[in-house]
Amino acid sequence: MPLLKSGGDGNMVADRARFDLTLEMAGSERQKPWPSGIYGKTLYKKQDFRAVLISLEAGARMKEHHVHGTSSAQMLRGRIRYSTEGLAYDLEAMSLLTVGASIKHDVEAIDPSVFLLTISWPANQQLLAMQHRGYGT
Repeated sequence: MPLLKSGGDGNMVADRARFDLTLEMAGSERQKPWPSGIYGKTLYKKQDFRAVLISLEAGARMKEHHVHGTSSAQMLRGRIRYSTEGLAYDLEAMSLLTVGASIKHDVEAIDPSVFLLTISWPANQQLLAMQHRGYGT
């Protein structure tokens, strides 16, 4: 896979890309130690889409936050607890969870884990018009 070049705005120039997630996961392991037990790598970024590989050590926690776009967490390895709106989902390898835009959630690694986060990012005018459910933008 050739290196993806990004434009001046940080978005990828290529309209398509292929990633070997096994190699990407091995690369994240070589970056240890990770601050707070978490390592994230943006694989692909366009104005309307993001793909981020997130690795967590057992016990690591991503504090409550939200993203503006519809997102999915596809488990590749390990087990996490994804909590949102009073519900907790224990996700294991080969499971997928989707969440609507601007919904607060937190993530805790039960075991050493890796998941692929994808986000369908809204256009600027949609983002400005979006209700944020009573918390910051």
